[in-house]
Amino acid sequence: MAGIPGPTLDDSTKQLIVEYGVHHFIIFKRNVINPPQLTTLCAELIRYCLDHGQTEPLIAIDQEGGTVARLPLPFQQFDHARAYGDHPQAEEQIKAYATACAADLMSCGINMNFAPVLDVCPTGQNCFMEQRALGSDPHKVARLGSLIIETLQDKGVAACGKHFPGLGQGVIDPHLQLPTVSKSAAAIKAEDLLPFHKAIASGVAAIMTSHILYTSLDKENLATMSPAILTDLLRTELGYDGLLVTDDLEMGAIENDISVPQAALRAIQAGADLMLICHDHDKVRQTCTLLQNQLTAGRLAKSRLAQANRCILHVSTTYSRH
Repeated sequence: MAGIPGPTLDDSTKQLIVEYGVHHFIIFKRNVINPPQLTTLCAELIRYCLDHGQTEPLIAIDQEGGTVARLPLPFQQFDHARAYGDHPQAEEQIKAYATACAADLMSCGINMNFAPVLDVCPTGQNCFMEQRALGSDPHKVARLGSLIIETLQDKGVAACGKHFPGLGQGVIDPHLQLPTVSKSAAAIKAEDLLPFHKAIASGVAAIMTSHILYTSLDKENLATMSPAILTDLLRTELGYDGLLVTDDLEMGAIENDISVPQAALRAIQAGADLMLICHDHDKVRQTCTLLQNQLTAGRLAKSRLAQANRCILHVSTTYSRH
């Protein structure tokens, strides 16, 4: 899944579609001028993909509310998740947010929202996710997060719970460098995984990985590149068989230590299905080339790619605009 440089369908994006088969995209503020323009951009992306033999694209966005929201006025504006979670009528506030958000996204052709945040985040401990999280009580986060999931998906937008297995304890922002969480495996499973259990039971369309090193779960690999976390814990222990998306592979937590193409290879080998590369198209091309070469050389299993494609196709078909 690639980012797009600007507000129009440009030649580089067209090349990704035609020559590399890339046909899933993420929208940022740089892509949005107003509702008619965004509607045109999404329609052109869909048409160009279909005209060049691809399946209907997922077009995603981070529309959490607060500081992580990509749509300007006159699109509806939303508060950060913590404000909704702490509200006396939290359920009503959450449902109103998700209903209005889905209406905006559907109106312009976006069919996936990278929300809700399911991270359980304590208050007043300098954790960078504090305002983006629904709360510090895992049961509340599970209940409210699943309400967002169910409402978005009832209205036709695929939801994505993030960031597995829980980013709430992180003090360092993975956009900048790799955070480490030393919380015990038992505590992670008892607290941080609760919202993901509930999300899976609610039929969440996708789950996003976190770029954090959880020393009690895997001493060597951050979650996005950890078979122990993505396959053994999420797929096997929690029983999740849906779409697994990486967080942006261009973050400092990744690129300070490893190239984007190598990170993508390790992520897909660990169990991720959809690689998120939000900015640099050269890195998208390099990643596609590396994955193809590894496949040809027999170092990337065809069965792993087939499984990933099935997960992606299931979501894009379920949330088709037609």
